Amino acid sequence: MIRLFNVYYPVRTLVLLAVETTVVFLSFLLGVLLAFPDDRYIVLNYQGGYVKVLAATIVVLVCSHWFDLYDSQRFDAKGEMYFRLFLVPGLFALFLALVGLVDPDLLPGNNASLIALVLLTVGLVGWRAAYGWLIRQPFMLEKVYVLGTGERAQRLVQGLRQRKELGVDVIGWSGNVEGALTRESAASHLMELAEAHHVHRVIVAMPDRRGTFPVQELLQLRLNGVRIEEATSWLEKISGRIEVEQLYPSWLIFADGFRFSTSFNLMRRMLSTLMSLSLLLVVLPFLPFVILAIKLDSKGPVVYRQKRVGLAGHVFYCYKFRTMRQDAEADTGPTWAGDDDPRITRVGRFLRAARIDEIPQLWCVFKGSMAFVGPRPERPEFVEWLTKEIPYYGVRHAVRPGITGWAQVRYKYGNTVEDAKEKLQYDLFYIKNASLGLDILIMFQTIKIVLLGRGAQ
Repeated sequence: MIRLFNVYYPVRTLVLLAVETTVVFLSFLLGVLLAFPDDRYIVLNYQGGYVKVLAATIVVLVCSHWFDLYDSQRFDAKGEMYFRLFLVPGLFALFLALVGLVDPDLLPGNNASLIALVLLTVGLVGWRAAYGWLIRQPFMLEKVYVLGTGERAQRLVQGLRQRKELGVDVIGWSGNVEGALTRESAASHLMELAEAHHVHRVIVAMPDRRGTFPVQELLQLRLNGVRIEEATSWLEKISGRIEVEQLYPSWLIFADGFRFSTSFNLMRRMLSTLMSLSLLLVVLPFLPFVILAIKLDSKGPVVYRQKRVGLAGHVFYCYKFRTMRQDAEADTGPTWAGDDDPRITRVGRFLRAARIDEIPQLWCVFKGSMAFVGPRPERPEFVEWLTKEIPYYGVRHAVRPGITGWAQVRYKYGNTVEDAKEKLQYDLFYIKNASLGLDILIMFQTIKIVLLGRGAQ
């Protein structure tokens, strides 16, 4: 796997994206060359041809991203993948039609766009078919052995076998050892399979290593070029989260990351302020309509404030557009919003689905109580409770909370302790790998989620 923006991506996914980018760019470039055989130099160099080709390439790649064509976990059947693939040139054709209505001079003309669309469709389908054949070849698979037993090791094995895009072939794990697992039986099983299958990597997922850890055999494999890795680090790479089960404080202390320099904090603060001001200016003309809708729908204030826990455990007031009736917690006290929550008003349901209720939090970002990207702030009552229920929950207060975050783009809305635990694991990943590149990536993913209406509550 390759690390970009402090996030690990399978090499196969990056190869898919790189080649597909080339295919799209060449399709539009060839469209111009074939449409203007005599004037190609003038069109490309003096009429902004290269800029138009690059812009078209970016639009197609964004469309592919919105259709989840680079996320193989969202679809397994080839038919669904090809269906989404054909939607890309179809949607782009509509985009070109709109551009032509607004300003025909923005298009190359001479049927160049039509030729490019035909080449694009053939190129995308042909490349995806070739890619599908290529990744199934045995020489493209990395052979892995999982050293360990128990639920965590089994979960790792299942995850590696289900994630086909990782290009991993799990040739065995210690759970297949017959009888009680001892140091000798674990070592014998490991070395037998390693030699028979020429293993490339061993992932250690042993909860208790006393008396069962084959140190000498692992050292021998390491010296022979086999990579030896901890399950915690590998699970972090493939899942984008840090599991709190069997997580030792020593790993948090010695692991790379968890560094927040003064310059990084300053740049992060500047990015948050810039984003909050920009969005406030964009949404400002629509705010009177939102305010009017809330007032007409139900009694009560338009904006409500609520205590939340922020950086270093400090409590601050978080602002939102009111989406529930005024006495929503009069009888129940502080509670999470549930599915089809009767306390939510009609307008409030729309505001939540469209994330419009979050707009007042931009003021919290501007003041510095929140960042644009970070763990979602929780109420003090929930923090006190969850800190007792979930280990390392307090670590999430090492950074400013955010309007959006890694947990928000990777996990659904949660209203249970298990959901809070799952989101904490994504928050730990973000805190460990925080960078401006990761913040920008999260912002880009957030736009997609908001436009597609995913994960709303």
